[in-house]
Amino acid sequence: MEIITKNKAVKATLESLFSLAIMSLTPAIAAASEANLKIPNLSQEQNNLLLWGIVVCILGMLFGLYQFTKVKKIRAHQSMLDVADIIYETCKTYLIQQGKLLCILFVFIGLCIAFYFGFLQKMPLSGVLLILAWTILGILGSYTVAWYGIRMNTLANSRTAFVSLEKKPLKLLNIALDAGMSIGVLLVCVELIMMLIILLFVPRELAGSSFIGFAIGESLGASALRIAGGIFTKIADIGSDLMKIVFGIKEDDPRNPGVIADCTGDNAGDSVGPTADGFETYGVTGVALVSFIVLAVQSDLTGILLTWIFVMRILMIITSVASFYINRALSQARFSSKDDFDFEQPLTSLIWITSIFSIIGTFAVSYYILGPGSGVPAELENLWLVLSIIISCGTLGAALIPEFTKVFTSPNSKHVAEVVKASREGGPSLNILSGLVAGNFSSFWIGMVFFLLMFVAYYVSGYGLSEIMIYPSIFAFGLVAFGMLGMGPVTIAVDSYGPVTDNAQSIYELSLIETIPKVKEQIQKEFNFKPDFDKAKHYLEANDGAGNTFKATAKPVLIGTAVVGATTMIFSLILVIKNVLGVQPEEILTLLNPYTILGLLAGGCVIYWFTGASIQAVTTGAYRAVEYIKRNIQLDENASQKASTEKSKEVVKICTQYAQQGMFNIFIVIFSFTLAFSCLSAPISRNDSVALFISYLISIAVFGLFQAVFMANAGGCWDNAKKVVEVDLQEKGTDLHEATVVGDTVGDPFKDTSSVALNPIIKFTTLFGLLAMEIAISESFRNIAPYAGGIFLLIGLFFVWRSFYRMRIPTKE
Repeated sequence: MEIITKNKAVKATLESLFSLAIMSLTPAIAAASEANLKIPNLSQEQNNLLLWGIVVCILGMLFGLYQFTKVKKIRAHQSMLDVADIIYETCKTYLIQQGKLLCILFVFIGLCIAFYFGFLQKMPLSGVLLILAWTILGILGSYTVAWYGIRMNTLANSRTAFVSLEKKPLKLLNIALDAGMSIGVLLVCVELIMMLIILLFVPRELAGSSFIGFAIGESLGASALRIAGGIFTKIADIGSDLMKIVFGIKEDDPRNPGVIADCTGDNAGDSVGPTADGFETYGVTGVALVSFIVLAVQSDLTGILLTWIFVMRILMIITSVASFYINRALSQARFSSKDDFDFEQPLTSLIWITSIFSIIGTFAVSYYILGPGSGVPAELENLWLVLSIIISCGTLGAALIPEFTKVFTSPNSKHVAEVVKASREGGPSLNILSGLVAGNFSSFWIGMVFFLLMFVAYYVSGYGLSEIMIYPSIFAFGLVAFGMLGMGPVTIAVDSYGPVTDNAQSIYELSLIETIPKVKEQIQKEFNFKPDFDKAKHYLEANDGAGNTFKATAKPVLIGTAVVGATTMIFSLILVIKNVLGVQPEEILTLLNPYTILGLLAGGCVIYWFTGASIQAVTTGAYRAVEYIKRNIQLDENASQKASTEKSKEVVKICTQYAQQGMFNIFIVIFSFTLAFSCLSAPISRNDSVALFISYLISIAVFGLFQAVFMANAGGCWDNAKKVVEVDLQEKGTDLHEATVVGDTVGDPFKDTSSVALNPIIKFTTLFGLLAMEIAISESFRNIAPYAGGIFLLIGLFFVWRSFYRMRIPTKE
């Protein structure tokens, strides 16, 4: 972390920031702590049911490891295996650097947690250490599954590249999908087994705090890996892509030092980030619902509903694995005899099969646990159908959202065709404008999907939920988010499919397999098939297009869960206000209250700053990468045609430097602004000001949703427009191709940096905001809170300044 230690100004600011954090925590002894959730004791029957859930998780983990072994056993040519090993080694270097950064961030967060629970809550040392241990496990969970993801993907990429030579496209698809399912199932099982251990084995007085600590750890790990990964991958991608225009070289030319860095970035941004993000999403959404049930539901029903929630999570593992095998059999019957087909079709059918099976399973299992004859209290017995419908809205949404996304990002879509058509006549200018149109339209339609799903959930929640809980509509919104995750392993699988196919195409070119003497004879002798190089390149490019599409489809689902789930987390904040200040939230949460308007404005400001700051880090980093590559690329006839490991490592170093620097600035701003606006919300003479922070959180969620969807789908549209020109039109090296490459470089940070990182940003802000608001409105601190808020605001504004003015492209004299 030389970026941090070498900069004295940053170091001094960090010390001041920590001192202020401790100062602000000190008076908060009287806060009504939702962090100390009182988890009820479960019955023996409920415990036994959830113990079977642990067994299912272990079997799911074994399934993931079986898929890992299955992919690893597939043979590939040594030239491709060597390239994959280089990519994995650079990925390891990057992850080790990120691990060091996470250790520093944990020290800061860990001290705050220890101070809050140990000093303010007077918790025994053993309890504080347990909460800290679960925070570490949350970070390690995000970090470990991210590491597993890159190892799985860097095994699958070389196998996919080599199998393309066999003229068996279904086998090509299955390798990438096997890798994706391995990651998806193992990720969900690891996260769920940790949650079950807390629920079943941690002492009741510490279980709620352990859930919170675990969620903070997950969120911290995911935020760091997602933001830094998104910046890293797009610096490398842009640096590599622009060389095609500058020097007129082919895609993934081994002489281009940016190509290896680009392959590393595919894993850093499209594997490490999404895997850690997915791990966090399931944990934080689960904790939000656990919090709601404990705080808002009749005490005699909380154990039953908690059991039901966790059984639903266990069910999604079973339905996802079963759907995977059903889809495998159907794909075998439909495509095994074909030497060409649309790679999107098997992936689409997998999503729909999983959604249908998950919905059927939801109704069946809910009837068994909650329905007539289940032995639950009568007021809950009548609600099994209501709860099943609400959660199924989310599960259906997880299938509908990809369909709406494909309308704007698929190589077969009219919007992508429109971008290509505009590019042919208008060059890069009309390419960019047409992509912006697609992104804006996608935000409208996907926003309408969310509106419809949440309206149905709200409407159905009116049929009896108010009899057992307060704020039933908030619980319904949380269940919609939970239902979106009901087919989670498959959502992660189709997302992880993308980096495998992207790397496979690069590995094929980097291996120089076509130039190896007598390689055809060697392959036929050692692997028993005759390679077809032309067909292989077609398969890899077409499969990469499908990977681009399904990377795009997973993003709105994960973003949507963050936004919809945030409404449930904000509920805990509303309860804090109600309990501490003794006011009804609806009396102050009104547009007639000026603080509500101010909060909405502030939240929107933060979203637009974030997208600018993250793209600024990419822009400056890409400038430095391009500068280095131009100076060091060797294109003369006598130069080596192989990739230079030394030069590639230098590009990776540039990417890592700007990724960590950009991420650090962003993290401090988010942290400072959360404390600032919560403290500025503290009431002094009237309670009106508390609306500021609540509307701030709501604004971040709503603005973040539409900004993220717009940027993700505009980027996906530009990306696949380039793919259409390369694959369908076969016009590489033309003016049309150059125009689409320019559009793709604009779309790269849109879709893989800013948009995707908004998911952990929304969740981290909301989760940390709960504690911040408790501090701000405590009776002993609220009078000085606005002054502390002003200081935190200045710190945040300083790092906003740094995120641009210290990240600018250097001026040459």
